[in-house]
Amino acid sequence: MSEVVKEAWRSYLLQLQLHPLRTKAITAGVLAGCSDAIAQKISGIKRLQVRRLLLLVLYGLLYSGPFGHFLHKLMDILFKGKKGNKTTAKKVLLEQLTSSPWNNMFFMMYYGLVVEGRSWWFAKSKVRKDYPSVQLTAWRFWPIVNWVNYQYMPLQFRVLFHSFVASCWSIFLNLKARSSVAIKKA
Repeated sequence: MSEVVKEAWRSYLLQLQLHPLRTKAITAGVLAGCSDAIAQKISGIKRLQVRRLLLLVLYGLLYSGPFGHFLHKLMDILFKGKKGNKTTAKKVLLEQLTSSPWNNMFFMMYYGLVVEGRSWWFAKSKVRKDYPSVQLTAWRFWPIVNWVNYQYMPLQFRVLFHSFVASCWSIFLNLKARSSVAIKKA
């Protein structure tokens, strides 16, 4: 079995080298789907909601994977050649003040508008109510993850590492973004 895993990893690395954006997007999509399946199970949904799962796969595929790809490329350009704890701290701070708030708000709006099919006003109200606690939780969790990512992960693996951790974070966001009306329907 370990030979199969080794070969799959080699194939993945080759795809990552040949088609980095596509590979990161597909990886993020698959992990988003897995995290949604887990979130559905945790929240007590008896039968897998395939439409919801596919919409979250699309979110990972079309948004979060590409966003991470370009974010890490940009960080590498902004801090080109700079290393060390001070640089890592600057990268973490920059990410936490810019992309973290944006990504959490964007996910919550996407979830309300697209996944649940709610009105703009409903989604906006839900975000207004829940976003502060989501973002405060993010600021407790993600700086540590980002520190490890920037300090120890090579550039080519940062989106992969981030996507794995984000799949856990997405379970939290999924459960938080889900409206109480949708919970009663399930």
